[in-house]
Amino acid sequence: MASSKPILIPLLGDQLSRDLSSLDDVDAGNTVLLLMEVDDETSYVRHHKAKIAFILAAMRHHAADMRDRGWTVDYVKLDDADNSGSFSGEIARAIERHDPAAIRVTEPGEWRVRTMLDEWEEKFGIPVEICPDTRFLCDHAEFEAWAEGRKQLRMEYFYREMRRKTGLLMDGDKPEGGKWNYDQDNRKPADQDLFMPKPIAFRRDETTREVFDLVAERFADHPGSLDHFQFAVTREEALRARRRFLDECLSRFGDYQDAMLTGEPFLYHSLLSPYLNIGLLDPLDLCREAEKKYQDGDAPLNAVEGFIRQIIGWREYVRGIYWREGADYVENNFFDADRDLPDFYYSGDTDMHCLSQAIGQTLDHAYAHHIQRLMITGTFALLAGVNPHQLHIWYLEVYADAYEWVEVPNTVGMSQFADGGLLASKPYAASGNYINKMSDYCSHCRYDVKAKTGDNACPFNALYWDFLARNEDKLGDNRRLAMPYRTWEKKEKGEKVALRNSARAFLESLD
Repeated sequence: MASSKPILIPLLGDQLSRDLSSLDDVDAGNTVLLLMEVDDETSYVRHHKAKIAFILAAMRHHAADMRDRGWTVDYVKLDDADNSGSFSGEIARAIERHDPAAIRVTEPGEWRVRTMLDEWEEKFGIPVEICPDTRFLCDHAEFEAWAEGRKQLRMEYFYREMRRKTGLLMDGDKPEGGKWNYDQDNRKPADQDLFMPKPIAFRRDETTREVFDLVAERFADHPGSLDHFQFAVTREEALRARRRFLDECLSRFGDYQDAMLTGEPFLYHSLLSPYLNIGLLDPLDLCREAEKKYQDGDAPLNAVEGFIRQIIGWREYVRGIYWREGADYVENNFFDADRDLPDFYYSGDTDMHCLSQAIGQTLDHAYAHHIQRLMITGTFALLAGVNPHQLHIWYLEVYADAYEWVEVPNTVGMSQFADGGLLASKPYAASGNYINKMSDYCSHCRYDVKAKTGDNACPFNALYWDFLARNEDKLGDNRRLAMPYRTWEKKEKGEKVALRNSARAFLESLD
């Protein structure tokens, strides 16, 4: 006779999907879904107020949705009097309440939580089944098989395999249009007179307002603001945000995806990554909708390919790297960088207009697009020699879409080259010229982007050459940096000294 005891299925805060793997082939009538708001998760770093509000509001709405769909839901709020403050503590309390026959859970997205789940069976004395997260295209074994034996791991070749696997933008066994990658077409600077579609301002219902009150009171010392909150918190709202992007933004997304403009935090970006990463949207379904826009003639190939590459290429690739490299990957520090993260990362109060813009909108919206993260906040930290672990903590704190599986490889590997080239083929180091090319930031800045040294020179210029000079023993053999190192060698001794002195003076001003 089958046990009358229920199955207990914890749903973690980034597992807000109706078709989650742990829900497959279970009887809703003999199952208890457990959602837990716990202090360990809201406070293990000082998450942006809007990030916490987004996750908690989405969790509460998802619980209501699952109840409406016939599931029994046990929901623990953060301010419940008996809340233990941890996942394991709440599992123990739920076992007392429900006396389950077993626990079934979809694998988490972070090593920290996975280690906890691996202890549950022995800790609680009941069977625990950890199901693979089937919301991703590439499971751990498949990524390991792809990576095994390769001298270098590069996203581009992994991405091609994902294209073949999904059939997205494929013409038989060849890529649509004859090329796999149209990134060269996606680097146009934007102009202020372009029409910029605005994100949907979703109405805050009673549930969301309750969360706002909780966050404002409990996390007053956390970075950021709730004043500009505009995230979708239900699947239906996320679908509306998806439609807005596909209909109004996708056609120009490709051309301007690397552009930056003063006072324009969003441009033509999708703003959908928080919904993908929390489970409100399905990534493959989103990519098929984007592909259909190309097939129907509503969006050009460079835009659709660039968007799809971010999801089935980069997003899947960094997850594979995260799990393959292990829990200690985050500790990598190839350059032995030890400078503290400047205080202005938490205030935006700096004369460098590019950083002021990128950080300011981050504090307002818990959002900045990939070039602002990589080539502004990331590049400055790289050039200045900031400890990559401190930068990692900042990214994890301030962005609504930041979970360790996606944020750590992007920071440690892509942004800071702290893994020594495992993920990226070269450091993403750049002078002020790149920022001037891709934005209007420099025209609003008190520093002169064309000046190389002196108090009025753009700090990125001297810092760029100083970075190359002080790391020549580690980077001098990198073929992709051969040209800048040849340029450095050709400079006269006096110019080299002036550049390094200018960089040193600026860095001392940070201290």
